[in-house]
Amino acid sequence: MAVTDEAILKIKEMILSGELAPGDRLPPEKELSERLGLSRSSLREAVKALEVIRVLDVRRGDGTYVTSLEPRLLLEAMSFVVDLHDDQSVLEIFAVRRILEPAAASLAARRVDAETVERLRTVVAGVDDATDVEGLVSHDLEFHRGIAEATGNAYLASLIDSISGHTVRARVWRGITEENAVDRTLHEHHAILDAIASGDADLAHALTLTHVSGVEHWLRSAL
Repeated sequence: MAVTDEAILKIKEMILSGELAPGDRLPPEKELSERLGLSRSSLREAVKALEVIRVLDVRRGDGTYVTSLEPRLLLEAMSFVVDLHDDQSVLEIFAVRRILEPAAASLAARRVDAETVERLRTVVAGVDDATDVEGLVSHDLEFHRGIAEATGNAYLASLIDSISGHTVRARVWRGITEENAVDRTLHEHHAILDAIASGDADLAHALTLTHVSGVEHWLRSAL
């Protein structure tokens, strides 16, 4: 095992064991390297790597801290990867969305509260076929993110959000706009929200599956 990998694993073990908790400050570099039996250079490289994936937060002049370790933070790197897609990976991403988003809509229908429903209704009401592509993309992200968050499952919500790349959505909405299909797509959003609001988990699942599959089908023909 590379020395840097060993250092990463040892820091991970400290977090898993509870020796380091979210928000804790790591011991000074010299002290920590001696405790772990590592060179300061390998420890430094491990800290850099863990900073990139949002496990550690290096604050210049203050020290190094464990982040909140929230799912949203830890899955940030996936969003970056998604935006580096090629045509084949776009389709694979949509295949994943086709699995996750209907399940999220179904779960949201069982757990959503009235306040969230009203907020989502405001989101849906805020766009129409005159909205520009950027506005439609923002609406789409907010709508699907809101449903995912309504599940109460932070990991599911963060995972869905991380694969919902802005670049991919912009491409899809540009195509939908050019084909004058904005009204139909927004109508599908209304129907999904109505099913969630009424607590009909099966209908919410079916409508979301149809919605995501339709976009996926369009994308396959456009690539």
